[in-house]
Amino acid sequence: MYDILKSMEEQELLQFIADYGYWIMVPLMAIEGPVVTILAAFLASLGTFNIVVVFALSVMGDILGDILWYWAGRLWGMGFVHHVGKYVGITESLVKKMEKFFGRHGGKTIFAVKSTTGLCWATFIAAGIVKMPFGRFVWYSFLGGIFWSAFLVSMGYFFGEFYQEIAQKIKYAGWIILAIAIVVFIGINMYKKKKADKIINE
Repeated sequence: MYDILKSMEEQELLQFIADYGYWIMVPLMAIEGPVVTILAAFLASLGTFNIVVVFALSVMGDILGDILWYWAGRLWGMGFVHHVGKYVGITESLVKKMEKFFGRHGGKTIFAVKSTTGLCWATFIAAGIVKMPFGRFVWYSFLGGIFWSAFLVSMGYFFGEFYQEIAQKIKYAGWIILAIAIVVFIGINMYKKKKADKIINE
């Protein structure tokens, strides 16, 4: 079942998710949502998990991670950015930019940054710093999480289905899927960076 990822560094994580099941997904998805969601969806395509449950847990984990960043900003403000931000790529200038963007566009900013690189954490911290109503924050996080998780789950499930289709016919099916996954991953990150630049420069 796991031949496809023998040469990928996520192999141990894939095995870990398969071994420990649903209960471990939410905390892992809160930490590294995209990777864990794609791997869990891949396993779902092979019959290990239920795809609907994986999707629901992905949304939950995504929202949980957002909430943690929000409360970090709300409770500790710029102090958190100064002491912790440098370790996760969050700077004071980036947070201030997102505060201004947040002030102009309100809650839809939370929705918009879900699929961007680097901006989501800074935006969630900024939302906490300006004390955006918590219920409103969670609502927009939920809406964005539905679309982002649906995309990630679909991608992981597609890779699993595609692998099963060609595994019996092509000896190096795993390598082919890996190459496609790398190309898709690079494409997604290029799109995310372009979208992030557009938001910052708006």
